[in-house]
Amino acid sequence: MTIEDYYQANYNPIYQKCAKQVGAKVTINHVAGAGLIAKVLQQASSRTLPDVLMLDNPDIQQIAASGALSPLTDYGLSGKGDVPAVTAAGSYKGKLYGLEPVTNSIALYYNVKMLKAANVTPPKTWDELRAAAKKLTKGKTYGFAMSNINTYEGTWQFLPFFWSNGGDEKNIATPQAAQALQFDLDLQNDGSMSKSSINWAQADVNNQFIAGKAAMMINGPWQLPALKAAKGLEFASVPIPTRTGDAPVAPLGGEAFTVPLTKSKDTMALAGRFVGCLNTPSMQTYIAGVTGNVPTNEVSADAWAKTHSDVAAFVTTTKTARARTGELGPDWPKAATKIYTAVQAALTGKASPTAALQQAQSQSQ
Repeated sequence: MTIEDYYQANYNPIYQKCAKQVGAKVTINHVAGAGLIAKVLQQASSRTLPDVLMLDNPDIQQIAASGALSPLTDYGLSGKGDVPAVTAAGSYKGKLYGLEPVTNSIALYYNVKMLKAANVTPPKTWDELRAAAKKLTKGKTYGFAMSNINTYEGTWQFLPFFWSNGGDEKNIATPQAAQALQFDLDLQNDGSMSKSSINWAQADVNNQFIAGKAAMMINGPWQLPALKAAKGLEFASVPIPTRTGDAPVAPLGGEAFTVPLTKSKDTMALAGRFVGCLNTPSMQTYIAGVTGNVPTNEVSADAWAKTHSDVAAFVTTTKTARARTGELGPDWPKAATKIYTAVQAALTGKASPTAALQQAQSQSQ
């Protein structure tokens, strides 16, 4: 049985565990993430798809729409008990095509020592975040860091501000979206966020935080291994602040496993059992331990948070989080491109937030 994923070598022992349980011998092929979708579409046309395929959850609907995947209900699988938005991300036209053992989102990490020294409490609102970031900006340390890069990572990091304030990807040029983008720009104009954020990927933001050059940052639980390994760093996290102080609406991330349509029904059935194994509660918690992410099953996630306080903020956030493809389906990448384009235009001073969003929205569909 062949497995294809995108550079997830830490999954190899996970695969072997489930291979043993279902009685399969596996061949694992790691593909660079940037080239995976093009490769999968080529494999679909040449009928050389793997037996099990890992996909980033926003890509499931596009690949399902191409006819390359089989419904997981064919193998007795369902998303029952999982975070509903995760199941929605793995579905297309009412059918389930992908299951995620673990999920993730983003939260606000903070340097415990820096906040304590400045007598700052973790912020819950935009006003509190802006005030805290100003107070924490000192010397070579910025109060706040996030990725505003011109890729999907930049969109991903901006979405909690955008969605929580009523932004809508069907039309990004709204007053609510402009208010969110203005807040992002205000942090930069205050000097609380580096102008280099337009070039930073999430890994770069994490490096800034570890180096003590940022007192607070937006990032995900997958950074926990590096954060825990950093000597002398005391950190914690809270949900991302919103303008009103309500629960944030953040994006759901994570890798889903699918069963492509291949020539062998027997191998497809075996692949279905394998995907089912990866998504059992015990395997979800095992995978969470390996990756730093959150079990998708809501009961398992709550239990995990009680024994792993460093992911508690992410467990809380995933309960109100949204699938990126929830509204636009396979057309989500077009909206994601418009959003990061607008963010870049505003932060580089090429246009006001309102004008930047209007210009990006008018891009060809």
